[in-house]
Amino acid sequence: MPVNKRSKYRGSRTCGGGTHKNRRGAGNRGGRGAAGWRDHNFTRFHLLGKREGKHGFVNPTSSEVSVLDIGEIDQMVPMLVLQGIAREEEGTIILDARDIGIEKVLGGGRVHHKINLTAMTFSERAKVKIEELGGQALAL
Repeated sequence: MPVNKRSKYRGSRTCGGGTHKNRRGAGNRGGRGAAGWRDHNFTRFHLLGKREGKHGFVNPTSSEVSVLDIGEIDQMVPMLVLQGIAREEEGTIILDARDIGIEKVLGGGRVHHKINLTAMTFSERAKVKIEELGGQALAL
């Protein structure tokens, strides 16, 4: 009794592929690579969610900046203090945003802790929200 398909077809010349002319060359599979993929009004967009060719442009002078809202940082404060990333001194949380991989702090969310936060840059709303509670926004 054969154990698997490979041993089942051993010695049978065509290995279950029909006549000996079948499975011969790339024409049997419709060409090589992505040949003919535009057939039948069916594009790669339908298959993979991609469009053909290149679209838009890439600005070589811009760079990606990691950002986070001040409200999310405020929610993370208790966890950051426990982990030793931030420290608390006289009711003020002292944190360097670079320690959590953030370069710019944005102004979304609510702030409940007095925070002295150091980062590369701040949005105006973020500075206002931090300083309303007596904290400091220190830009590098």
